[in-house]
Amino acid sequence: MFPIIQLLISAAALYVTSLLVPGTRVGAMGAILAAIVLAIVNIFIKPILVILTLPINIITLGLFTFVINGLLILLVARVVPDFSVVGFGTAIIFAIVMALVNVVFGMFK
Repeated sequence: MFPIIQLLISAAALYVTSLLVPGTRVGAMGAILAAIVLAIVNIFIKPILVILTLPINIITLGLFTFVINGLLILLVARVVPDFSVVGFGTAIIFAIVMALVNVVFGMFK
């Protein structure tokens, strides 16, 4: 039951973040599908990217992780039909705001 609740919290965070960040759009069903795809991408692709970019991440004191998160948001926006992000800068801002919204929503579980 816990993974389903976590998925719904992530979908709600995606939806709220799309309302807060201009240049992004997601529907209700698109938010659920985007949360599923984002979870899969975070499980399989993100660790590989973090390991490959470890020297850059060390030099930038971890700030390059925001770039990786932005790229993954763009990837998910390409795959999910009801989720769109205008550009790379918007994707980075979306990733930052989504992390903050996830922290706020995480307090309620």
